[in-house]
Amino acid sequence: MINYRAEYRALTSKKVKIKKRLKLYKEYLRLIEDAYNLRQTDHALSDFSEFRATKVLHQLNKLKFIIGDSKLQAN
Repeated sequence: MINYRAEYRALTSKKVKIKKRLKLYKEYLRLIEDAYNLRQTDHALSDFSEFRATKVLHQLNKLKFIIGDSKLQAN
């Protein structure tokens, strides 16, 4: 017998992870753009933004490993 509740939880969990991945990706792009824009005016802030972007990228890579590199999109 198929356990529908477990399957539903697995699908819901995957959707949540995909949404989180999209949110992290947008944050990563914003941080990289900020770092680039700050490069000419404030080196310290640029470095800090790059550091934060690196941390976000690490989180993205962990999620990518967990859910796989699928092209699925959360509806």
